[in-house]
Amino acid sequence: MLTAYTAARERAAFLDRSSRGRIFLSGRDRASYLQGLLTNDIAALRPGSGCYAAYLTAQGRMIADMFLYEIGDVMLMTVQSDVKDTVLARLDQFIFSEDVQLADATVTHAQLGIVGPDWVGVAAHILDPATADGVRSLTEHGNLRGSLGGTPVIVTRTSDVGEPGFDLFLAAGDRDQALDVIRATGVPELDDRSAETLRIEAGIPRFHRDMDEETIPLEAGIESRAISFTKGCYVGQEVIIRVLHRGHGRIARRLVGVRLDGTVVPPRGARVHGGGKDIGHVTSAAWSERLNRPIALAYVARDFVEPGTAITIDGAPGTVTAVPFA
Repeated sequence: MLTAYTAARERAAFLDRSSRGRIFLSGRDRASYLQGLLTNDIAALRPGSGCYAAYLTAQGRMIADMFLYEIGDVMLMTVQSDVKDTVLARLDQFIFSEDVQLADATVTHAQLGIVGPDWVGVAAHILDPATADGVRSLTEHGNLRGSLGGTPVIVTRTSDVGEPGFDLFLAAGDRDQALDVIRATGVPELDDRSAETLRIEAGIPRFHRDMDEETIPLEAGIESRAISFTKGCYVGQEVIIRVLHRGHGRIARRLVGVRLDGTVVPPRGARVHGGGKDIGHVTSAAWSERLNRPIALAYVARDFVEPGTAITIDGAPGTVTAVPFA
């Protein structure tokens, strides 16, 4: 029998993501309102599309990262659960005359994910035929309304665990029924530890793990996914532009992948050394079944970010590596 990790790598697995924070935004001004607050081009979203973005302070530090999906009649935002209340309060604080309404959907809606290379096959088994056909053509962050056994769902394409797949959003009262349908396919549940391993192997940073309120997005390497460099102004943009143009993109530290020798997985916060100096710290680490070795994500000083750079973590030798880990 395949482990959940191997199933997600080779076939498919499911995970219950209902603990994530979910916010619905409605009103005709929702996109233009978010356009001035978030880093990505929200105004460019059309029904059925979405994006990854960050919410920054005026100093360019992160408040949160999020996924946004323009459904057509509403926009859906998902965030880490521990920042949901902060994000909701900040968004509400800046609504003045705009036609924007916010609704906390964390309790009212469940979120289930299917990940793995056979996600299309699972979609065909669990979703109603018309919905499954539509899901096959969705690109990253694409979304649609559909049904699962007659139950209304919102389906979104995602790969934030490190494997391709899709998420289902549905009324909380329909969660157990949907789980029964998914389990009936024989798809195993992906445990938190395995999901973390997949995420780390993919080099995808997680808020309050690899990023926090002191992080500039450029340090975490999320700018290509989260930041539009062609849109108008947004909160924190001045700091980002200053670093990119006046500083030529040079930042004091950057998040990198590290391949380690030995068998010991370093704890979060373990110090990284290179060139006889303390150069950074580990933010996430796991035993990679695929690579048969410990791997980590770590912030290191800018002179040590090149792949192939030799470092040590708690005395164990390692090498800075490009992500995703190959």
